[in-house]
Amino acid sequence: MAGSTATTGAQGAEGAAPPVVVKKYANRRLYNTEASSYVTLDDLAKMVRLGRDFVVYDAKTGDDITRSVLTQIIVEAESKEGQSLLPTPFLRQLIGYYGGNLQGLVPRYLEFAMASFGRQQDQMRRTMEQTMGGLIPFPANFGNLEELGKQNMAMMERAMTLFAPFARRDDAAEGGSDREAMRAEIEALRQELARLKGKPPKD
Repeated sequence: MAGSTATTGAQGAEGAAPPVVVKKYANRRLYNTEASSYVTLDDLAKMVRLGRDFVVYDAKTGDDITRSVLTQIIVEAESKEGQSLLPTPFLRQLIGYYGGNLQGLVPRYLEFAMASFGRQQDQMRRTMEQTMGGLIPFPANFGNLEELGKQNMAMMERAMTLFAPFARRDDAAEGGSDREAMRAEIEALRQELARLKGKPPKD
């Protein structure tokens, strides 16, 4: 599976390969129709990390159950020691949006926020590689990059609170100040990235 996954990942990176079709049977087993083999949730998680797209169909009904399978992958990853990514306050806020007036807005906002976060992570990674010059150990300013990642997560959590479904109208002024603070944080992050990118590597 590892070899075939790596190959399909390379194809996905080129944008030429169609999504892998995976069928889920009543016994909960997942069958990769491209590799003609059974796979696990961990195998599918590796495909995601390699950039290989896939869709999952219920073998009996033909329904697209990709979303529920992706959710299962997240739940399994969150249950593993030391791999949790979702803070408890964030999960509570997310649950609060279900059935609320802003339920339709939240998915689009999260998609935009994660895309923006991904771009910043790519910039951080390139900066780290340039600063390191391929050498170990990490440079002295590696801690700054780590701190920048923490600031990104804090900014996302802060942004989510601005859309709280139970916020009162008389909190509008306070919400405005929060939005200004978030804009200032974003600008600070941009300046930090620019500074790190332009900083020469240490000997």
